[in-house]
Amino acid sequence: MVRFILNRLLVALAVLFTVAVVSFALLHLSGDLAIAIAGPDASAETVAQIRVQNGLDQPLLVQFSHWFWSALHLDFGRSFYFENTVMELVGQRMPITLQLGGVALLLALVVAIPLGVVAAVFRDSWVDRCAMFISVLGQAIPNFWFALVLILIFAVGLKWLPVAGNGSWQHFVLPAVALGYYAMPSLMRLTRSGMLDVLGADYIRTAHAKGLSAFKVVVKHGLRNAIIPVVALATVELGFMLGGSVVIESVFSLQGLGQLAWDSISRNDFPVVQAIVLIIAIFYIGLTFLADVLNAVLDPRLRSK
Repeated sequence: MVRFILNRLLVALAVLFTVAVVSFALLHLSGDLAIAIAGPDASAETVAQIRVQNGLDQPLLVQFSHWFWSALHLDFGRSFYFENTVMELVGQRMPITLQLGGVALLLALVVAIPLGVVAAVFRDSWVDRCAMFISVLGQAIPNFWFALVLILIFAVGLKWLPVAGNGSWQHFVLPAVALGYYAMPSLMRLTRSGMLDVLGADYIRTAHAKGLSAFKVVVKHGLRNAIIPVVALATVELGFMLGGSVVIESVFSLQGLGQLAWDSISRNDFPVVQAIVLIIAIFYIGLTFLADVLNAVLDPRLRSK
């Protein structure tokens, strides 16, 4: 088990370093950062001064070394626009994004797992077809369009929930539903396929032969084994939600990392953009690593791979 964890940890660190290199390179390949910071109407003297102040006159390898070493110490510099340190901005916005992602994943699991189990138990019935229809619809509808529909129905029409902001728990209901509905189809389909494989196993037929109730057979014996890949997918989906919350946060005006990333990109606030990309990557890689470890704990056969 220790060897398995060390191998996965080395892979995670290698991926993280690759993401850092790519995010640094993409910003520099997008054009002259000094001109982007100073503005198109700035004089040559101003551009040269900004280039020296931000170390943009040094070789790229030196710039990357300084930036990466500072990033390892959680020092991403100061924002060009907000005039705060980047970590102060991230610290203020991160709880909102984490709360949104956590609630969205919880809603997705609460709907997807029971729906997948029922669809597998009643295979090829109208229940199964309805579940698959919901799954296909969830992947076909863009999440920003679904978010706007939710606003029109529950905020503008029925006036049950607020339209935008993050002042109370009610402000997170519609964004969490919109974000969670996008992750629900894959979780539901994986639960259904896992349950179909498990329900055809010999030990399930033995459990039925012993006279156990259908509920115990499905939940205690079936779902416990079928849930293993769902755990891994759920952690990965949480990483996708944290990274893909830009659109939902923009639609509902939630002041999280996604909204901060959008504001920073539109204002050429490069230190904030680099920090957010790296921090989201850390979350995603960490959650993937956690999924691998949980799978190895739940299924000892994976430890030998």
